Amino acid sequence: MTVIEIRIELKKGVADPEGKNTRKTLESLGFEGIADVRSVKLFEVELDMPADDALKAGEEMCRKLLANPVIQNYRVTVR
Repeated sequence: MTVIEIRIELKKGVADPEGKNTRKTLESLGFEGIADVRSVKLFEVELDMPADDALKAGEEMCRKLLANPVIQNYRVTVR
């Protein structure tokens, strides 16, 4: 069993309304010194295959479904 992590985040320059709203709310709760908040999606996928094949499968998952390459970057790693 191989576990991969898929991290998906917006590219620089793409508006992140969830991150902005989270920052505003944290500040309204009294948290200070917050320079920026960015939202990130993290998927943990268990695959019944060797690590090399799991990485390739994770890349394909991102290309076909999980990520929008126009506005998002992604990284697949084996845990």
